[in-house]
Amino acid sequence: MNALILSNSWLLAADPAKSIWTISSGQDLVMLLLSLVVLAGMVMVAVAALYLLFILRKLLNPVTVAQPVETRSLWQRVSGLRPLSQEKDLEMEHAYDGIVELNNPTPPWFMGLFFGSIGFAVIYLLIYHVIGTGDIMASEYKQEMAIADLQREEYIKKVAGSINENTVTLMNDVKGIDAGKALFAQNCTACHGVNAEGKVGPNLTDPFWLHGGTIKAVYHIISEGATEKGMIAWKKQLNPLQMQQVASYILSLQGSNPAGAKEPQGNKNAVTVALR
Repeated sequence: MNALILSNSWLLAADPAKSIWTISSGQDLVMLLLSLVVLAGMVMVAVAALYLLFILRKLLNPVTVAQPVETRSLWQRVSGLRPLSQEKDLEMEHAYDGIVELNNPTPPWFMGLFFGSIGFAVIYLLIYHVIGTGDIMASEYKQEMAIADLQREEYIKKVAGSINENTVTLMNDVKGIDAGKALFAQNCTACHGVNAEGKVGPNLTDPFWLHGGTIKAVYHIISEGATEKGMIAWKKQLNPLQMQQVASYILSLQGSNPAGAKEPQGNKNAVTVALR
């Protein structure tokens, strides 16, 4: 499920110990019962097929004389093998250039597998496409996406939900800054440039700011936006943790002086930033 993994990559990066593939115990029980039913059906079909072959062979080849006692091992019976001493008994009436064909029927294990696969196909068709109690791939995908969305909401409430413009702090770890860099490249480069040098939006690498250059001020402008300046509010697209990561990455660019930087805008604001 690539789409599922991509949509929840930020969750796995934040806490790899968490898993998004949790399935309810009720569904586990249903799938187990269905598997047992299918397995039992395959066994019953295989046994019935072998018994039917046995009956047909008896009907087509009625015993007229006393048959020799069966001396083959269990493996030879299952695999349909016969000892070389019985090769003469298996020769067919026709021969070509001295080549004699032996009457070797299809091994019982193969016939059991063949009829078992037919039985499995019938049961699968009934469960997944006629009765509709089984989950096809599309249904499983929707269920797993719903589970992932619930876990994402719980994670935001538990961890990221405690972050706001009053409690946000500057992130200095490489993992957090790299996450902010990826989010910036995805959402912010169209207005601020690849290196935050400024395009439609202002240059974010100099000490001049239109709305303040502290971590709280930058977080606030990312969250709430500034419609009069063309800056949209990102609080509906990004969760609080992601906005903290973006704000921290922006402040880590202070003094980087990228090529083609836009002229300063706003007021100079002395900000002490711990660079990586």
